[in-house]
Amino acid sequence: MLSSLDFFNDPAFASFLWSGLLRPLLRLLVVMSVSLTLAQVLESLRWTDALAWATAPLLRFARLGRAGAASFALAFVSPAASNALLAEALSEGRLNRRELLLVNLFNSTPAFLVHLPSLLALSFSFLGRHAFLYAGLTLLVAVLRTVGTAVAGRLLLPPLERRLPQEERKPPPTWREAALKALARLKKRLFRMVVFTVPVYCVIILLQHGGFFSQFEDLMARCPFLGAFLRPQSLGVIALSLMADTSVAMAAAAAVLHGGELSGPEVVLALLAGNILSSPMRAFRHQLPAYSGYFSPGLAVRMVGINQAARMLSLTLVAAGLYWCAIEDF
Repeated sequence: MLSSLDFFNDPAFASFLWSGLLRPLLRLLVVMSVSLTLAQVLESLRWTDALAWATAPLLRFARLGRAGAASFALAFVSPAASNALLAEALSEGRLNRRELLLVNLFNSTPAFLVHLPSLLALSFSFLGRHAFLYAGLTLLVAVLRTVGTAVAGRLLLPPLERRLPQEERKPPPTWREAALKALARLKKRLFRMVVFTVPVYCVIILLQHGGFFSQFEDLMARCPFLGAFLRPQSLGVIALSLMADTSVAMAAAAAVLHGGELSGPEVVLALLAGNILSSPMRAFRHQLPAYSGYFSPGLAVRMVGINQAARMLSLTLVAAGLYWCAIEDF
């Protein structure tokens, strides 16, 4: 029987500690720090104002203020930096929690567009021309969330002129002033990022290696409801969407597509169904640690939960639309 010292000297444990915990955690903290600094510099220099001018009509319709507009514009460049900017605006009182939740959902389209080229390249290598249908529908999912949030903002938020005081527009700072301000803000928030992000990330890693996610995903993969709408060949694609990474699910989808077992729309529908079922666990594993570094743990859980609920709803609507439009293929 190994002693505790032997256990910690075990090469397998050392490999897990570095590859499975420390390296990804350090990478996450570096990305968060760089994003926070980038957000502060771009906002100080008012580059986000120039990026947001094209979307001004939609932002006015949604009744989102300058902080929301800046965050939306920055999400086209870096979604992580956009969240960092929202955290700064919330701490400074430039937007409240209701506005924060709405802006976070509103940023769905630009955040997705950042990842669209890699998604399209990956899916095209497996699915060929059907990749454009899959990528187009997932883009539609993000657009639906943005448009739906704009309508919600119109209904839930008061007119901008009632809640935003007129600000005296000062000339933008120099690069040096913006950089010094960004570094000062980073020093102030770095401790909070470490204190909240590290424990959340470690808990999630322990749950993952303890089999919690695998058991949940296996349960979801055997959901009997799916059999009423999908052929049995689709269930393997869905199961791999839950239990493995996207490329493995794409490979399985390509196998049944090229083997003639499923049509193109059926394969896309299976991938969408896998997306719906895998959304909660993937968000919990990947989004929650990052959000916990920018926002309080309770608020981070609420933001991730609302975001994923809206994503699952919009994915379900798009998948249902594909099912009914292509019903003759099933």
